[in-house]
Amino acid sequence: MFHKEGHKIIVITFIIVVAGILLAESFISIVWLKTVILIALLAFLILILQFFRNPKRHTVLNNKQVLSPVDGKVVVIEEVFEKEYFKEKRLQVSVFMSPLNVHVTRYPISGNVIFSKYHPGKYLVAWHPKASEENERTTVVVENETYGKVLHRQIAGALAKRIVNYAKLNDKASQGGESGFIKFGSRVDLFLPLDTNIKVALNQKVRGGESIIAENNNG
Repeated sequence: MFHKEGHKIIVITFIIVVAGILLAESFISIVWLKTVILIALLAFLILILQFFRNPKRHTVLNNKQVLSPVDGKVVVIEEVFEKEYFKEKRLQVSVFMSPLNVHVTRYPISGNVIFSKYHPGKYLVAWHPKASEENERTTVVVENETYGKVLHRQIAGALAKRIVNYAKLNDKASQGGESGFIKFGSRVDLFLPLDTNIKVALNQKVRGGESIIAENNNG
């Protein structure tokens, strides 16, 4: 199953690959060169299909837990000052996605969307310290009575040239439901209350909509 954001790109890629194969078969007589071109074209198609896959996830709804919004590896767990929305200290947990990861962004908690904003920007590598403030990004805040407010921020990477954000102000967010998509390499930051009980470690691999990032200490 492939994500709707990739349908057009997949069709274009398939046409390019088929055309490339036909041209190689028709005009290249050197066997090894033809083989290299065919392997490269097929590898390119497989990479595109891999990137836009959209596997089903089995989300267990729990208002006392924050789930990972994306697939990837935890690269940041630290206390920071969040400047855009909270304007106070929060716990930041960042998940980095390689081009091979599923790039669907999912709501980490259920609740009401109380903030959603897009920012144009640069395309620094996603793990750059300034990427969270200078890259193309979207910021979404969801609130529920049990956990409070959770901010998740999609950040474009060096390869990503388009962020898709489905979250609109006053939407009803469902934990694990799709909130957006980032095309080609990126990262998502979570900003959580300081008394949050973090359930992941640095370099841990997580799955969007399934892996528990944090838990409410009062629950």
